[in-house]
Amino acid sequence: MRGDAQFTHAHMVRFERTFTAAPEKVWAVLTDIKRLPHWYGEGVIEPRAGGRVDLMGGHVKGVVTQWLPSKKLAYTWNAFMPGQTASDYPESYLTLEFEDGKLTLTHLPILERFVKANAMGWHTFLDMVEAELKGEPPQPRSAYMKRNAERYGVDLTKMPS
Repeated sequence: MRGDAQFTHAHMVRFERTFTAAPEKVWAVLTDIKRLPHWYGEGVIEPRAGGRVDLMGGHVKGVVTQWLPSKKLAYTWNAFMPGQTASDYPESYLTLEFEDGKLTLTHLPILERFVKANAMGWHTFLDMVEAELKGEPPQPRSAYMKRNAERYGVDLTKMPS
């Protein structure tokens, strides 16, 4: 084999959702983990490029790569099992961009076996963001997950690992 490039395709999940809330309010929901405790759990998103991301009680860890208030938040995303110091999964990238009332969420690369579960999870996240922005009492995460599992054909009793 020669040293030529290999061309591949990476799986990704992308959503676009329109919100009528002010950009500052959307930004607050995306960056203040206390606003969505049923999604983020215990953790932190340090408000700066290079900041630490530690969510869901240490299940998700990463580093903020872009922090542009009310416009763009991007960070690395890696899943850890309890007690792990190195993840079994490749690092991925989450980008949240907000412009003219439209939030675009992009997560890539996604391992093929996780594409539907990933879509279900991010759809759940966006449903929770929308409820928070509307000032609605949040439903339990499991209620959103059940609805979105049906949408994406995910069996919640047999999640990929």
